[in-house]
Amino acid sequence: MTKRAYNFNAGPAALPLEVLRQAQEQFVDYNGAGMSIMEMSHRSKAFEGVNDNTERLVRELFGVPDGYSVMLLQGGASTQFAMVPMNLLADGKTAAYVNSGSWAKKAIKEAKLIGETRVVATSEGARFTRMPDLASVELPDNAAYLHLTSNETIEGTQLASFPSTGAVPLIADMSSDIMSRPLDIASFGMIYAGAQKNLGPSGVTLVIARDDLLEPSRPGVPTMLRYDTHAKSKSLYNTPPSFAVYMVGLVLEWIRGKGGLAEIDRLNREKTGLIYSAIDGSGGFYRGVAESGSRSLMNVTFRLTSEELEKKFIQESERAGFVGLKGHRDVGGLRASTYNAVPLESCRALAEFMAEFQRKNGRSGTRRLA
Repeated sequence: MTKRAYNFNAGPAALPLEVLRQAQEQFVDYNGAGMSIMEMSHRSKAFEGVNDNTERLVRELFGVPDGYSVMLLQGGASTQFAMVPMNLLADGKTAAYVNSGSWAKKAIKEAKLIGETRVVATSEGARFTRMPDLASVELPDNAAYLHLTSNETIEGTQLASFPSTGAVPLIADMSSDIMSRPLDIASFGMIYAGAQKNLGPSGVTLVIARDDLLEPSRPGVPTMLRYDTHAKSKSLYNTPPSFAVYMVGLVLEWIRGKGGLAEIDRLNREKTGLIYSAIDGSGGFYRGVAESGSRSLMNVTFRLTSEELEKKFIQESERAGFVGLKGHRDVGGLRASTYNAVPLESCRALAEFMAEFQRKNGRSGTRRLA
């Protein structure tokens, strides 16, 4: 049997081995149909069953209440950055945004192309090493919605809780921590997430939206960029990314088999706890980037005492079978993405590698990082 890598890629990311094996078994012949799921018509009963089952599992695992639509779209979260204001930002209204880091900034940039946009909270002054304080955030009187990013993949920060916004819809980009913990969906107007970190392969985007937000509030929104188009057609208005939808369904079944989101949350805390303990117990050899109260359970970002040591760490970790530990090119450093499908054993192996690397290199390094 081929040895599996310790996959800490930030996305596309690790998938459960059980899911990959099931997909492998069904790849050529899906449930006796004599063809692959990728060869089927999206209008067939077989694929409609896959599509319906995936939606049903989303509703079950998240406890989605009545009055919400579940959509499986294309274009990634980056398309949602534009679709949200195109559908929800009416003339005379202001879109309120939380600037928490790299992905929030991209969403803000797109919203400004559509209409009046205001940043109501930011942690840019702290170099995005923490999430903004949202306890007393003030919204414009004419706010169309409040948009936030629940987890910043690049900086390694995550919101521990969400603000109450009253009558103003709360919109959340959850691309990198979707299905990692229980949520009260009723407190959100909409959440969206690209699948390729926690839900499945790239190619499909999950959107859960309150039904009263589906009808565009501004004229001229193209048909394919209207939420009501996809809600009315149950995500089958045009040919969907059928294999990706099928894979998401398998991953959701895997989550349910693990005990649901409460158990997934517990496992994620145990996994990242091993790595954060290695950082905190290193006496400064490793330094966490995110402030302790904003540490992500999905993306552990850290630095070493010198850039030379970081390069050496990456080289030696790759030789030891670790993949994806190099930090994002915009910020450098190191990052371990510990999404749902990353096994506990991989996190334990990384913590042990970090301890051994420190033992061998504790006196090395010439240029200390700021």
